[in-house]
Amino acid sequence: MDIPAAGAIVFDSHRRLLLIQRGRPPAELHWSVPGGKCLDGEPAADACVREVMEETGLLVRAVRHAGRVCRPALGDDRFLIDDFVCEVVGGQLRAADDAVAAGWFDRAALQDLRMVPELVETLRVWQLLPD
Repeated sequence: MDIPAAGAIVFDSHRRLLLIQRGRPPAELHWSVPGGKCLDGEPAADACVREVMEETGLLVRAVRHAGRVCRPALGDDRFLIDDFVCEVVGGQLRAADDAVAAGWFDRAALQDLRMVPELVETLRVWQLLPD
């Protein structure tokens, strides 16, 4: 079954990327952009904004659609993830909900993190890697 989901690509003023460390499967303890499943009938852009608030305490605005990826979920299911470039409009960074950690990372720091599969390559293709 395809599960609609959304993710947020958020940069700070130094063009560092916002990442969360996942606290639950799939990809438990891997680093990823904030995001999650869409609620029934929820547009992906709205789910993106909601998930960022729940996982990081930051209020964002979806600026534009970045792209769509398909990733394995539990069992035979798969996530269809619409990713959005977002800008921070308020809040204070803190890890919450299913994120065990959250922070801003430059490109060099990504090499030292246990990232979710294919994230760095996808950001490279979309020309959305941090500085």
